[in-house]
Amino acid sequence: MNIKRSSGILLPLFSLPAPYGIGDMGKKAYEFIDFLKSAGQSYWQVLPLGHIGCGASPYQSCSSFAGNPLFIDLEELCTLGLLSEDELGSARRPCDGSNVDYGDVTETHMRLLRLACERDTGDISDFERSNPWLSDYALFMALQKHFGGAPLSDWDDDIRRRQPHAVERYTELLSDDILFYKRVQLYFFRQWDRLRSYAHENGVGIIGDLPIYVAADSVDVWREPQWFLLDAKGFPTEVSGVPPDLFSKDGQLWGNPLYDYDAMKADGYGWWIRRIGAASRMFDVLRIDHFRAFESFWAVPADAETAVDGRWVKAPGMELVGTLTSWFSSTQFIAEDLGIITQEVRKLLSDSGLPGMTVLEFAFDPDGGSAYLPHRHVRNSVCYVGTHDNAPIQSWLSEEAPERLRFAREYLGTDDLRSALMRAGMASVSDLFVAQMQDWLHSGTRTNTPGTVGGNWCLRLKSGDLTDSLAAEIYEYTRIYGRLK
Repeated sequence: MNIKRSSGILLPLFSLPAPYGIGDMGKKAYEFIDFLKSAGQSYWQVLPLGHIGCGASPYQSCSSFAGNPLFIDLEELCTLGLLSEDELGSARRPCDGSNVDYGDVTETHMRLLRLACERDTGDISDFERSNPWLSDYALFMALQKHFGGAPLSDWDDDIRRRQPHAVERYTELLSDDILFYKRVQLYFFRQWDRLRSYAHENGVGIIGDLPIYVAADSVDVWREPQWFLLDAKGFPTEVSGVPPDLFSKDGQLWGNPLYDYDAMKADGYGWWIRRIGAASRMFDVLRIDHFRAFESFWAVPADAETAVDGRWVKAPGMELVGTLTSWFSSTQFIAEDLGIITQEVRKLLSDSGLPGMTVLEFAFDPDGGSAYLPHRHVRNSVCYVGTHDNAPIQSWLSEEAPERLRFAREYLGTDDLRSALMRAGMASVSDLFVAQMQDWLHSGTRTNTPGTVGGNWCLRLKSGDLTDSLAAEIYEYTRIYGRLK
């Protein structure tokens, strides 16, 4: 299935100007879909929507299947009589563009969700039957709370190793908490399904994001350790990262467990099939994060302090990618083919037939040799000005090397690089063009700065940002360059 010529906007769900300290699936999400429709946009690209762990990164979720409770619309729970107006008022925060305060938001939202669940007597058996991952997830979360938020590696050995007697004992001991986490997921998916249906009714598809790895502190590793490279005690032998490059002399040490692809192959890659199946039920298009790791991945000793001493290890390549695209032939994928790209990775992308990515902010090497320059784009690709890991244009203009900016002005024929980059992306032959919402708003606030801790994943819009005049401006760009569906 191919994406037709179109365009979309990248805005994390947490960035919506909702009145409870973080974007959610309530009124502002529906209004954003209305905005996208008015602006002629065909896609809303969101980041992963999983239940986040320490650091608030959506790429370090504690489950590949569960949704983030912080995105639940509290006002709907009030409408259902599960919360009072006074209780709801305690969670209201100004929509002034201030950063998401995850400590505050987590405390208020989880407290109110607890109240709602205690008052909810509805039957959840149908939801449990249709989501076989739910029981293990709920027990994992209840255990995490029981152990004071300690990571999986610090739990008592019997339950960390999932010994049957321990699972039985804790399931009974923590039954109230288990029910709570199950109900929270029911609320999440009920609201998400309705929001996604509204997007479809208005001609807007949802582009989701599939992190290449899962977190070490996750129910995925706890429930199915046989699919990961772990030692006899259940701890990673090597972990994920990327090698040193122009942007980081020490590389990036991500710390995720690596996959045991031999075991996965023997099982027919069933774990991956289940994971993609869950994601494809949530999203219309799946962007596969760090696609190059399907060809080979950087493996770093588990006790290393940086990613410098890692090594490249071959991955299953087309055997795995072909299995997934065959199983999910009606799902559109995007391959995030950024980073250190070799001929082998290029061949894998070509063999897969998946659209890769071009990033205009990476295009302006003074020697003019970049494959990201607009005249070298191909149709089966997605053009970005910058991704969530890049600076918005306003910040890029102050951060980029002078010689690269000079070449950008020569190439684009203007000093107005912000407008020229948006036009170049819209005019590209790439089937899909995606811009960060910040670029339309002339904002320099980043969503994420790779390799840094703190200050990321906090971007919030102000309540008056999404105006009719801005929608009209975006619509005109979209119309002029033939991206209206």
